[in-house]
Amino acid sequence: MTVRPPAVAGSFYPADPDQLRAQVDDLLDHAPGAGSHRAVVAPHAGYVYSGSTAAVAYHALRWDDVAQVAILGPTHRVPVRGIAAPQSTTWRTPLGDVAVTIPDAVAALPHVVRDERVHAPEHSLEVHVPFVQRLRPHATVTPLAVGRADEHEVAGVLDVLLADPATAVIISSDLSHYLPYADARRLDDQTLAQVTGLDGTITHEQACGATPVNGLMEHARRHGLALRTLASCSSGDTAGDRSRVVGYATLVLEDRP
Repeated sequence: MTVRPPAVAGSFYPADPDQLRAQVDDLLDHAPGAGSHRAVVAPHAGYVYSGSTAAVAYHALRWDDVAQVAILGPTHRVPVRGIAAPQSTTWRTPLGDVAVTIPDAVAALPHVVRDERVHAPEHSLEVHVPFVQRLRPHATVTPLAVGRADEHEVAGVLDVLLADPATAVIISSDLSHYLPYADARRLDDQTLAQVTGLDGTITHEQACGATPVNGLMEHARRHGLALRTLASCSSGDTAGDRSRVVGYATLVLEDRP
């Protein structure tokens, strides 16, 4: 067994297990809704900034019978061609250890590689794991760091993952970065309209997780599904000033109305 230790405990979320448990539970308690969705888009900033929006996404998921939670997020620190699965078999957070599973059908895809260097410092996947541990403590996680890939390659992974009814998927992405509050709101509204309209592809100026989001859009187009926005805000609405904000949103994958 090889263990990946937490990289951002104490910065993005509390390192103390009691404080972390209390914060996660409080965010979930204040999030609306009970879900029936199998795939969501959720932000990955520090919990004080985006945790309330992310909690909406976790409540939107259907947790009954979920045995595996796949998390696809962008690489911020270490570049990689394709989509990187970890070599570690266990991920550790202050709440304990969770087993990693990489389905054989995912590992066999030509654009999926094994690279622990990509995962070691990356926060975009890690920040979701404590919520999974509280909501579905016996589930395994499938962390996939999306590097230089196109929407068809990401959609191919999602096609495999979502063919398994026991798998839930979290697409990890924030929206615009470091714009004044009003400018960020305008750009983020445009981005969300484009994503929910399944209109082409978005750029990394619109969302740091543009590549996995584009893959989800392509998956939706292939299968006649829709994307819908449940919540959106920015750091200017939560714990930051409004001169340079980061945008956040929760979206769900669902049947067309």
